[in-house]
Amino acid sequence: MSIAASEASSSSAILEFGSNGKRNMLYDARQRPQSVLLHGRLYIVYNGDASATKNGKGNAYPMFISYDPQSRKFSKPVRIGPKSTDHHYSPIIWADESDYLHVLHGCHRTPGVHLVSSKPVAAGVIDVKWKKAPGIAQSISYPTVYRIFDDKEVMAYRVDGHTGSWTYRISEDNGKTWTGPKKDVTDLNAKGRIDWSSYRTVLPSEDGKYLHMVYTDYDDYITKKTPDRLFNPRYGRIVDNEWKYNLHYVKINLQNHEVVNADGKALKTPIDINYSMRHCLIWNTEWRGAGIPPVIALEPKGEPTFLHILSGTDLKTHSYYYVRRENGKWLQTRICHSNHNWNGGYLVHGADGVVRAYLITGKGYLEGGYMDGRGGGSIEEWISEDKGNTWRMNRDLTPDRKRYPRWRFNHIQPVGRPNGGIVGGMLLFYGWKDNESPTAKAFLLHE
Repeated sequence: MSIAASEASSSSAILEFGSNGKRNMLYDARQRPQSVLLHGRLYIVYNGDASATKNGKGNAYPMFISYDPQSRKFSKPVRIGPKSTDHHYSPIIWADESDYLHVLHGCHRTPGVHLVSSKPVAAGVIDVKWKKAPGIAQSISYPTVYRIFDDKEVMAYRVDGHTGSWTYRISEDNGKTWTGPKKDVTDLNAKGRIDWSSYRTVLPSEDGKYLHMVYTDYDDYITKKTPDRLFNPRYGRIVDNEWKYNLHYVKINLQNHEVVNADGKALKTPIDINYSMRHCLIWNTEWRGAGIPPVIALEPKGEPTFLHILSGTDLKTHSYYYVRRENGKWLQTRICHSNHNWNGGYLVHGADGVVRAYLITGKGYLEGGYMDGRGGGSIEEWISEDKGNTWRMNRDLTPDRKRYPRWRFNHIQPVGRPNGGIVGGMLLFYGWKDNESPTAKAFLLHE
């Protein structure tokens, strides 16, 4: 429906689907996946069909759509749940070992709604009929599901609200039942640090036996509010709880639930903030902050690398950084400018040895209303051909600016296979023009 800018390959088509989306129409890396390629057909979920509300947030529905890569045509979108003003309710989708599709939506300190296709999805199926599936947990926020070892699924999520713990559950029977560790992985305020909280992203190892988890930390500032609690000494001013600091890393053994740090040291769980600062910290950002947590990618030997946004000289200056470990030391290399601390990018290591970062960029600092409050801008592909030491802009992948003038785009994410593998040549993202209206659209980059 539109072709990418001239810097992109002539075979790169950017196809529009979905309408009337709101903030996080497609979610950031805390809540994935939102697509799965099964038997040659792509199945996608998103928030859409929103109607405006007085508070500007809009009532949106969890939506389902499918796409034929051969004909490059989408099916008619279908509502699969009730409307809600909560953008966290955005759905995720996965396929189990018997080719049943699963959807989970409505999760934000709630059990959510777990749906499963009424029968296995065969090749060429366009329309899917859904039925209610067993619940997974009583309180779920930011669910992320991956296929793991021995044909199991893991779902990582936060329990309860901002100060809640982060944990996971595993299913061995295609989502009928789920079991988890005896103790949650992190609970930063567990030992007296009032309201200390975190945001995390996760990614399994290639063999599915381990789960890599990276997280930031911050004071959520819910109780005992005093003016000095959110004072940032680096910038010499009081900030708000949007600012998340530092990077912490743990590796979870999904076979025996052991949690270790980057040096392989076994850790006591749940991990509180003081314990994490001593044993899990991989980057002390010295009061430089971010909003969105890092994206994880695995380099050829299976070691985790991260794409992270961090503030610079002031609270409106940000940069993307490539974070990796070399010879036992964690290194950070600046890639380029980011125009917001909530821009959602994507990082991948190619078989050709090239590291590719898909970034949201723009001049200055993005400020505005409800839709711009979580970032947005142009889309660029940056590459490194020397293992992340230097970077250059390779392509502008922003949709046709004549067709979409003054639009902002966000939350670039890969298209996955049922086993967790990534589909090359496909990326999802969403975009909007109206700052206060739920009129966003979703896009598929299909090369």
